[in-house]
Amino acid sequence: MKIIGRISVFPKLPAAIARLQELAYNLWWSWEPDAQALFAAIDGDLWQTTNHNPVKFLRHVPQQRLDAMAADATFVAAYDRVMAAFDAYMTPTAQTWFGKHHADKRDQVIAYFSAEFGLHEALPIYSGGLGVLSGDHCKEASDLDLPFIGVGFLYPQGYFTQRIDPDGRQQAEYEKINFAEMPVTAAKDPQGNEVLINVDLPGRTVYAKVWKIQVGRIPIYLMDTDVPRNAPQDRELSARLYGGDREMRISQEVVLGIGGVRAVRALGYQPATWHMNEGHSAFLGLERIRELIQNSGLTFDEAVEAVRANTLFTTHTPVPAGNDAFAFELVEKFFWQYWGQLGIDRDRFIHFAAQDLPWGPQYSMTVLALRLSAYANGVSKLHGEVSREMWQFLWPDTPVAQVPIGHITNGV
Repeated sequence: MKIIGRISVFPKLPAAIARLQELAYNLWWSWEPDAQALFAAIDGDLWQTTNHNPVKFLRHVPQQRLDAMAADATFVAAYDRVMAAFDAYMTPTAQTWFGKHHADKRDQVIAYFSAEFGLHEALPIYSGGLGVLSGDHCKEASDLDLPFIGVGFLYPQGYFTQRIDPDGRQQAEYEKINFAEMPVTAAKDPQGNEVLINVDLPGRTVYAKVWKIQVGRIPIYLMDTDVPRNAPQDRELSARLYGGDREMRISQEVVLGIGGVRAVRALGYQPATWHMNEGHSAFLGLERIRELIQNSGLTFDEAVEAVRANTLFTTHTPVPAGNDAFAFELVEKFFWQYWGQLGIDRDRFIHFAAQDLPWGPQYSMTVLALRLSAYANGVSKLHGEVSREMWQFLWPDTPVAQVPIGHITNGV
């Protein structure tokens, strides 16, 4: 059977509670207990079995139950209170932190790149602290009313569920995500068209559809290579978080970094600040350098300085083996046609991000990110100290204490 598209089918929401669907598609509900309680009040057991996912929940609530709730004065009053709070939150106002302190900078968009976003258990596109930080960062950006967008992957199989077999061995189980039951929609460009971007990988062009998740006031744009124009193996590129071999990993990071920049442009944004959460997206700096060379006539060195000036980098991993790095031969395979567009040769391209590791020299994504960032930080005071020691070799004439890597502590 040929699949020509996907549609989401909901029971008909009665007029008195018709905006429940709108609420379900904005993750504002995920940090508002009253909004969660509203869904749970309709059918507590179903709310549990749908993993607190309001989109999936509303698809399975019987029509008669919705009709009954719309006739329940107590429920409708609670619904009205929640929707009033939602509208007050979403309505543009000068009373937000950003509105009070930086209203004249509304057009200075921050683009925040991360390989994972831990927004809610109903969206299994994260695995740990990196994703939780990304998710909290986005929620706080919404509360502060920052001009902010997130960029990442929408993994159709998410992160695995751990099962333990009778012999005590871990078994990884992947379950394909049904996007029709998730709070995601197709992203649209300024003309109202769905966005499909492409990047060049060895011997072929790979395409990615861009999806959108609304997190309070801010959107997160997530790429997905599972589109008909791609070969079967390329449709799997974005299937799983942290899956596959080294070639799969570098392919994902090309799509995230280079493809992410192209998605941002296609969506009509011109960010004033670019933030990389860990080194997975560091190729975004190369793509921005390429843009400046081609569009503004800058040299490679001039473009590097221009990119550094408005780029931030958060490093997470305190041990060398945990930082993504690739064999030079693999990098050459992916970029031999790209470095010419940067106006440099192979040796300079490789040397720019090279790191000597115990198992041999590698092309380090963390080195690339640090070289292309004006500000870098660890995720705690101690981690900042460890990071300054780890990466001091990039500033050989600088005492460890003065290496330009600060810290911002995760959470409180």
